Amino acid sequence: SDAFDVSKASDKERTRLRRTAIGFVYQSHLLLPDFNALENVMLPQLIAGVSQKEARKRAEELLMAVGLESRMTHRSGQLSGGEQQRVAIARALANKTSVLLADEPTGNLDPKTADSVFGTLLSLVRQTGLCALIATHNPELAEQMDRQVTVQNGVLKELTAQ
Repeated sequence: SDAFDVSKASDKERTRLRRTAIGFVYQSHLLLPDFNALENVMLPQLIAGVSQKEARKRAEELLMAVGLESRMTHRSGQLSGGEQQRVAIARALANKTSVLLADEPTGNLDPKTADSVFGTLLSLVRQTGLCALIATHNPELAEQMDRQVTVQNGVLKELTAQ
């Protein structure tokens, strides 16, 4: 098994794990403003040691998967909020992570854009077999997930279907 106790891992091992095995999507996209969409998705791969050619190919595939084939050379300031969040999703998946952690990934978007971006996220998660842990206060989004849990008074509780 590839399982190991992260609590006993060194700082270096934890950093490697965050860089290669876990993708992060935040409420605010946190894109690098001086880079275009393609470069924002390439960068984590380059840091992980992927060749420029391979990083570009993967970034292009991911940006096409999130519907941004015509916006790859636009900087974040030239993209709408929904487009920025789609780039952030592509970036989170760039290193072929096995776990995606998303904190209110559509919290800064209007309801229509949020539905579209969340649909894209769910579609990618299901296509890739990725494990996704998505924190949201939006019950409509939560209902689309395979499993729902809540924290009540510090205790994790599974929500059951009504």
